Amino acid sequence: MWLAQVLSVCGDQLARVALTLLVFDRTGSSLLAAVTFAASVVPTFVGGIALAGLADRWPRRRVMIVCDLGRALLVAAMALPGVPIAGLVGFLVLVTLISAPFSSARAALYPDILTGDRFVLGTAVTLTTLQFGQALGFVVGGAVVGFFGVRISLLADAATFVISAVIVRVWVRARPAARAVSHPEAEERGGPLTAVRLTLTDPALRTPMMFGWLAAFYNVPDGVSAPLAASLGGGAVAVGLILASQALGASVGAISFSRLVAPARRVRWMGPLAVTACGVLIAFVLHPPLPVALVILGLSGVFDCYQLAASASFVRAAPARYRSSAFGVAQGGMSLGQGAAMIAAGAAAQVRSPSDVIAASGVIGALCGLVIVASRRRASGRLATSGNRRSGDLPCKSAGMDSGVR
Repeated sequence: MWLAQVLSVCGDQLARVALTLLVFDRTGSSLLAAVTFAASVVPTFVGGIALAGLADRWPRRRVMIVCDLGRALLVAAMALPGVPIAGLVGFLVLVTLISAPFSSARAALYPDILTGDRFVLGTAVTLTTLQFGQALGFVVGGAVVGFFGVRISLLADAATFVISAVIVRVWVRARPAARAVSHPEAEERGGPLTAVRLTLTDPALRTPMMFGWLAAFYNVPDGVSAPLAASLGGGAVAVGLILASQALGASVGAISFSRLVAPARRVRWMGPLAVTACGVLIAFVLHPPLPVALVILGLSGVFDCYQLAASASFVRAAPARYRSSAFGVAQGGMSLGQGAAMIAAGAAAQVRSPSDVIAASGVIGALCGLVIVASRRRASGRLATSGNRRSGDLPCKSAGMDSGVR
């Protein structure tokens, strides 16, 4: 599963760089470039709500294989000559849509494979790998697109999905479905609305989910990477470096956070780290040159390490039979927020500099983080007063509300 994830993540970033650059080069529009990047993120919301439950109803390994093969076919179709931009974006939407059940199935399998503290350490490795894979994919993506063009990049992406499917089929043990479809009573209780209700009403799920959603604000630089690189005098390679800097910082942060910080302290530090991950971006108001901008983005990525605790808290608090559905809701909400933030940033970058847009997203994200911290403390105080010891202090999980997304 780890190796399959590395391959698919690198391929995904390669395709995102290729299509974002293609649209920006053809149109010169910051908004359309941001919409293209968002098209690889936003459909995860629909997939997370409507399709993630498939990984509870059907064997999770089978869901992963089918999703990988479906994505390979769609990306290969994108590489056909003569496909218009609208068609490319449409295919990208479908690819992202069926990524949701794959991610939910993968995240839900980890607690079955790794138990106790091995789960926390294993998911830390997975999160670090995700960030490193994104960084590598973005850097290589900028170079590959620059040298070989969009079509080769897309074919390479399709090949990663095929290899991923083969790896999962050969080396991941088959397990029965978490919730058998032959039990209609359980099916009725386990629908999408049940998962939404569960994640929004249970503080042990809601609080880490909301912390996870803050990624929408500090991932805004991804959506305006092409115009930002242009404003700083860079080209395709600069776009890859901008996209990679946060992911590389997140890799460093996740390794340090998981190895040097005790589990209980990770949970307590979630709030301050989440606020800082956004707040660091306010430095873009100074319009830094490219090397300094990369350092700022890298620091923001380092503080992204709080996602390790937030993600672990969420998955471990979710009931096993609805784990994929709940994860899909959380992941879908994160992706919707990321996509909306990127589109808004792209529109704003039409009239203001990309640096100003990034600084504004940092301010808004930091303020939202402070509101979540205050709400969490009030909820913890109420639980302490009532003698309920359940989670104002949250449990501890990790690998991945990824966006995606990152």
